Amino acid sequence: MGDAAADTVRSRRDAVVREHMESENVHDFDTTIGTFSHPRYEIVATGEVYDGEAEVRRYYEETRTAFPDQRNELVSLRHADDAVVVEFDLLGTHLGPLRGLPPTGRDFRCRMTAFFEFDGDRIVCERVYFDQATLLRQLGLAHDPTSMAGRITIALGHPVTIAKAFLGDRLRSR
Repeated sequence: MGDAAADTVRSRRDAVVREHMESENVHDFDTTIGTFSHPRYEIVATGEVYDGEAEVRRYYEETRTAFPDQRNELVSLRHADDAVVVEFDLLGTHLGPLRGLPPTGRDFRCRMTAFFEFDGDRIVCERVYFDQATLLRQLGLAHDPTSMAGRITIALGHPVTIAKAFLGDRLRSR
């Protein structure tokens, strides 16, 4: 592909990703769906895959029920041969149920990366990477593992592993 053609494809993909992200911010999910040739989200931190329009719309409903003010702030955007890679902050307030967990009312800001895979100038998959523990700690649903509450939680949740580690340290120090 010549430089002019590559620049045109790159420019169209850039515009599609920006339209996709902004339409998510204003909850215009018809427009968001329109940026895909086939709607698909892969949420790597949770292992979830939402494939097809009905599942992607369910994903929007679930996440915006839990976080009605969910929005993204673009940090950087880079191009690859068949993808656009975006770094962004995701923000929101936990005001609705999240997978059976009651709302905490707490805000979060979590740095994420998304790979927007393309076929031509339409998205075929948005694959999102983030640190789930960071998000859960900010929502008050998990503890920093180095804090006292985190250490107690780990000890209660993994007594055999902790006992082995403790005994191993004792035996090695002799």
